[in-house]
Amino acid sequence: MSKIISEKKIRIVLPEGKKKERIDVYLANSVENASRSRIQKLIKANFVTVDNKIVKANYSLSPGEVIELTIPITPRPEDTEPEDIPLNILYEDDYLLIVNKPPGMVAHPSLGNYSGTLVNALLHHTKKLSALNEPGRPGIVHRIDKDTSGLLLIAKDEWTHAQLARQFANHSIDREYWAVCWGIFKNSEGEITGNITRSNKDRKLFTVSKTEGKYAHTFYKVIEEFEFASLVELKLKTGRTHQIRVHMAHIKHPIFGDPSYGGRKIVYGSEFSKMKSRVENLLQIIQRQALHAKTLGFIHPHSKQKVFFDSELPEDIKLLIENLRS
Repeated sequence: MSKIISEKKIRIVLPEGKKKERIDVYLANSVENASRSRIQKLIKANFVTVDNKIVKANYSLSPGEVIELTIPITPRPEDTEPEDIPLNILYEDDYLLIVNKPPGMVAHPSLGNYSGTLVNALLHHTKKLSALNEPGRPGIVHRIDKDTSGLLLIAKDEWTHAQLARQFANHSIDREYWAVCWGIFKNSEGEITGNITRSNKDRKLFTVSKTEGKYAHTFYKVIEEFEFASLVELKLKTGRTHQIRVHMAHIKHPIFGDPSYGGRKIVYGSEFSKMKSRVENLLQIIQRQALHAKTLGFIHPHSKQKVFFDSELPEDIKLLIENLRS
């Protein structure tokens, strides 16, 4: 058996009004990248408690109960394996890299994703990566969603990593995303604020809340308008999980193609068969959220100079825009 090198603890307080549900089903739907079989093994190994009591996988949860889950993190065989996966590197020096991540690639290994990740590709590209993070995430300074494309900053040593992480914590990093969103905006630019917390309906998703979660702040500016969609520039004041996707859905302009936050629901032209067919064809062009992390600007920790990087939109978003223009 592999030696446990660290562990991740998760604490969940079940909300009032929660319907009774098996604990293995609930946790499989609530914990990112956790399958039901994996949850059942953790329960059997006594890594899950309800109100500090050991339970079985078929235990029926009730409102107000407190679940505590410990996920042991063990090294993979020979740790994470280097894999010869092509990387689109925009910039590299002795201290850091800028990678343009394609859609569909996970940033680092996690439950259910131990290969094909950006980290697997980075380990094949270079042996020099920061070990500041927990094992399995060498060099990763920040993340973007699996199906969001765009720029990621990678650190090669611990000192550089710490300096870059401090800039992210201070919100001094310049990040700009481009997205195709549903609808025509009433105002061509504005800002969205609202705490982001996990959804009670689906614990893998997030929602805006007035009383719970973490403060989030997003700026938007319309770049171009189409018949029933808009190309929008988005800037983050904060960096919460799924922030842009949640905020845009909250103001009724979900990101086109987003399967989790209403972006694949036809909200325009569904009453006209010809228009409905056109929208369905557009949704076939992009099988993900039309969201791209386009630019990245920061102070280089060694040169102390401000550096700025820009990237082209990926082919699926470019094709979507071309068809919207026509």
